[in-house]
Amino acid sequence: MLKDITIGQYYKEDSLIHRLDPRVKLFAVLIYVITLFMHKAPATYVMSLLFLIITIKISKVLAVTNKSCTEVTKTSSSYILRGLKAIAVILLFSVMINMLFIPGKPVIQFWIISISAEGIRTTIYLGSRLIMLVLGTSLLTFTTTPNELTDGLDKSLGFLNKVGVPVHEIAMMMSIALRFIPILTEELEKIMKAQTARGID
Repeated sequence: MLKDITIGQYYKEDSLIHRLDPRVKLFAVLIYVITLFMHKAPATYVMSLLFLIITIKISKVLAVTNKSCTEVTKTSSSYILRGLKAIAVILLFSVMINMLFIPGKPVIQFWIISISAEGIRTTIYLGSRLIMLVLGTSLLTFTTTPNELTDGLDKSLGFLNKVGVPVHEIAMMMSIALRFIPILTEELEKIMKAQTARGID
């Protein structure tokens, strides 16, 4: 489970996405997230998915292993999809709630359980949004180092300094948090293995 946490990992590669200005990537991710929660037509979901697949293909972030703090190296197994395992419980819970409690024309009825066509439709839309949201935002940290993210946030939101918002300090805290997520994950995994070796749960 710990190996499925991909937040904060940086995938070193020479691609067009990696070379983009971090401000461009931050703005693109913001627009992408807003777009995901605005559209409702099936065609727009397909377009968002195609855009995501093309972007991942261009970024060359497809397969990595042997994590070392904030950098990862290539292997034959897909890595970017592993980030979905970390949110599997949240995704399943959200899907079940929407499927069971949205009223409408019943499609499946069993005892007190009633699943409507509207519930199924909403569940598909919500599940697709969450999956594309995680993959799209993960791509930002895969293709941008913590230092670049800090500089990008600092330059993008620098105008807030005029109203007393400590933008640089906030960006630095976010950068440090991203750096320490994989480090803490590795340390926790070592502790768990040591406990297991001693016969402790």
